[in-house]
Amino acid sequence: MPHLFIRGISVEQVKTISRPLVQELAELCECGTDNFTLEVVNSTFVFDGKEVPGYPFIEVKWFERGQAVRDQFANIITKYVHSLEVPEVEIAFSTFKESEYYFNGKSFATE
Repeated sequence: MPHLFIRGISVEQVKTISRPLVQELAELCECGTDNFTLEVVNSTFVFDGKEVPGYPFIEVKWFERGQAVRDQFANIITKYVHSLEVPEVEIAFSTFKESEYYFNGKSFATE
């Protein structure tokens, strides 16, 4: 955890930034790089009856770490996406409550 769902950016592009992106995010979150999942979601985008290129959109699912960390997290992602010569990216955060998140049947709130 965190889990990044990435749309509108190719798998090959994500591969090129994955290592330094995750390293920097892990340093910010003070956790190991193995806590991160990057998932490139293959979607078909349609507008006006035609298939169109996808708009870069990244959804971050995580445990809340506060506004300051969230702002820095978004800025780090934006920096790496822009390094791919992708001019715009939208990022949205979805927060899990520890009491509602389970690993092997155990709530994170009890650990």
